[in-house]
Amino acid sequence: MDRAEKAELVAALNDKLDNSGVIVVAHYAGLTVAEMTALRRDISQAGGTMQVAKNRLVKRALEGTDAAEIAELFSGPTCIMTSEDPVSAPKVASKFAKDNDKLVILGGAMGTTVLDPSAVNSLASLPSLDELRGKIVGLVQAPATKIAGVLQAPAGQLARVMAAKAASE
Repeated sequence: MDRAEKAELVAALNDKLDNSGVIVVAHYAGLTVAEMTALRRDISQAGGTMQVAKNRLVKRALEGTDAAEIAELFSGPTCIMTSEDPVSAPKVASKFAKDNDKLVILGGAMGTTVLDPSAVNSLASLPSLDELRGKIVGLVQAPATKIAGVLQAPAGQLARVMAAKAASE
């Protein structure tokens, strides 16, 4: 890789790291190609990305971003998982790390907040943005359904009384 390619990679990484909702950093030593492919597929399906790059280049890319403080995490074989949704990347990383002990979560960043491994796991336990939207829609619809039921109940009772009266005559 020549200088121009490295500069281009650093600029692309800088843009990605600066515009992501969350960054998760993990060691991947010992993972097979099939396991790495499965991890990339899982994180892609969740709406995130996973990338492996030279630590020196990632440290340069982190300069000037909100997540510049996580540069110390980049030593050894590290991968970067990012997503716009602050829950997606940590959820996939934590689930994969539970199933495969070769992936070790080192930490990450969410905006200017530096995350340790336990904070990443805590983020993973939160419901995703889509799940929260579903809950809100359910909460909004529930009162309307109850109001409709309450309003229809007297009419139904009146109809049953009339039917009973007609049946008795």
